[in-house]
Amino acid sequence: MNEKRKVFGLEKNAFFIGLTSFFTDTSTKMVYSVMPLFLLSLGASKTSISLIEGIAESTASLLKAISGYWSDKIGKNKPFMIIGYGITAIITPLYALARTPIHILFFRFFERIGKGSRTAPRDSLISGSIKKNEAGKTFGFQKAMDNSGAIVGPLIAFLMLSIFPLNYSYIFLIATIPAILGVLTIVIFIKEAKSNNAAVTNKISLKQLPKKFYYFLVIIFVFTLGNSADALLLVKTSETGIEKAYIPFMYMIFNAVSVLLAIPIGKLSDRIGREKLIALGFFVYAIVYYFFGRYNSINVYIFLFMLYGFYSALTDGSQKAMISDIVTKDLIGTGFGIYHSLLGITLLPASLIAGILYDKVNSNAPFYFGSVMALIATILMIIFIIVDKRKTTLS
Repeated sequence: MNEKRKVFGLEKNAFFIGLTSFFTDTSTKMVYSVMPLFLLSLGASKTSISLIEGIAESTASLLKAISGYWSDKIGKNKPFMIIGYGITAIITPLYALARTPIHILFFRFFERIGKGSRTAPRDSLISGSIKKNEAGKTFGFQKAMDNSGAIVGPLIAFLMLSIFPLNYSYIFLIATIPAILGVLTIVIFIKEAKSNNAAVTNKISLKQLPKKFYYFLVIIFVFTLGNSADALLLVKTSETGIEKAYIPFMYMIFNAVSVLLAIPIGKLSDRIGREKLIALGFFVYAIVYYFFGRYNSINVYIFLFMLYGFYSALTDGSQKAMISDIVTKDLIGTGFGIYHSLLGITLLPASLIAGILYDKVNSNAPFYFGSVMALIATILMIIFIIVDKRKTTLS
């Protein structure tokens, strides 16, 4: 890799994709951190909030597989990224026009179409721009930039809510600015990373993906089934009596911890392997969700949001780096597409289950359910590690 192409020790594409993620996450997390409160102000129930998030993610998630497949097929990632990030920039100010939860569902659906169009090609472009032994560090940087935006966004939302109480429209309009900056960064600074057009002429089949990849997806499915939208964590926190202006600040705490740990943990995964860190992350998640169900104290929740950031740093970058390790370069877009699509599709039943448990049983039930599913995923991940180690030893 030519060192002249590197920026702060990272390949140029990886750095500017990270910058794009920072701008876009600043925008989306400004919106997301106040969305549960905005929906409650429009008369939405807890089930409705979960269902809106689940439908928006799941119905658009098939695009993640399709966009990943076609980016491999045509040998280009950048056009999908421009379209995807562009849709988010267009939709963001329209939230200010919403007057009912149905309007929010409509806007969220189309915004998620944008995410579905860009996510797999983005990860494919990162993977195609780096060496294998840099995957953990690079995806850790990507996650750190994501979460840096997720710190700045809620902080801006917190300040705006403090100055303009319950005036969510101002937040949605201001959030448009960083979204546009993200699109401009792609257009100006990011270059294609596909080295050849072999994928254009060769037929791509899902059978070409290794069995190990599909085994890993089964574990991800089990975990995600108990991984309800973060919106419920914010709703649960709001029920402690904390001032509503401080809800985005709580979300910022979670992202701050994830930012601080994402790159060091990514580098650690390059040395000791991704699987162990993912298993540990699932176990940490189980602890966090158990105590969210067990207690109703803002002091406890502050610590739990910090621990939740640790879980995020352990798993998000490591899972993508692991897929980058398992899947060959010519199929990496397809692999990431299937992975992200599975996450999105599973979020619908996960959100529906969590919302029903919250409204029909009690506010603790969805968190206990999430904790149990995370423990099962932890056990499955440990089995995965043992079996893979045995196969490696035998070969």
